[in-house]
Amino acid sequence: MFRKIYLPLLGLAIVASCSSPATSEENQEEIIDLSDDGSITAEPENDAPESYEKDGLKIYPFEGSPKFETAELTRNTPADDIKATNGKVAFDFGVTNYELGAQTEGAGTNGLANSDKGQHIHLIVDNGPYSAHYDAKFEKEFEPGHHVAIAFLSRSFHESVKNGKAATIFQFTTGKDQPEVTPVDLDAPMLFYSRPKGEYKGAGAQKILLDFYVANTELKPNGHSIIVTVNDKTKFEFDTWQPYLIEGLPMGENTINIKLVDAQGNLANSPMNDVTRTFTLSAE
Repeated sequence: MFRKIYLPLLGLAIVASCSSPATSEENQEEIIDLSDDGSITAEPENDAPESYEKDGLKIYPFEGSPKFETAELTRNTPADDIKATNGKVAFDFGVTNYELGAQTEGAGTNGLANSDKGQHIHLIVDNGPYSAHYDAKFEKEFEPGHHVAIAFLSRSFHESVKNGKAATIFQFTTGKDQPEVTPVDLDAPMLFYSRPKGEYKGAGAQKILLDFYVANTELKPNGHSIIVTVNDKTKFEFDTWQPYLIEGLPMGENTINIKLVDAQGNLANSPMNDVTRTFTLSAE
């Protein structure tokens, strides 16, 4: 069984989130080094923070970010269920009450790794690693096939905005002569992995941001919850949708698996319910 404790949350420590992209706005992999100072479900009120300690690891909520309760993200293109025969898809989003490229309040003083390009959009396709986009219009090319995607607003320090209006889920097909497929039920409960990702260095490798996006369900006791497994052995369970910090991870390669499960512990009936990601920590 998991040992659940409640840790004091005064004085939030440095979080390793993603830095600005080195070569393109898609931000496929980042190296993070803080040594030199360097119908979606809304986020519930956090009246019972979940904090755990096990096998030398600590996981506890990260709190204090601006809520952006009125921020909205809408999708102009791609249209629902489009077929892009050449594999290239044009994205055009509407952003309301949120400024792409602006620095989020607290950036630079809250201890979080921060993008100097400011607030942006995270795009996740088929639950692969996200790409970060600082403009509402862009193009991407995909392998042939049917794809399920989510786009959501991100703070400049790369924590997702979870207000119920700041995301859009959609599906599309790319490539010529693709077989007809049954459309995915986009109203099914879904879980999308956001962080951690890439490589973390120096002080940025000490505390790692765990952030994910939950759609079409509410995490709660005796309902859907998230099972997080660290390095194939240490498990934690969450029934509150919020960002978390992880301490105590070893240097080198680490793996995190997240699952969306029902009250009986079974995987949610959804195409997006189980993701594993590997990332690397380095002391220097």
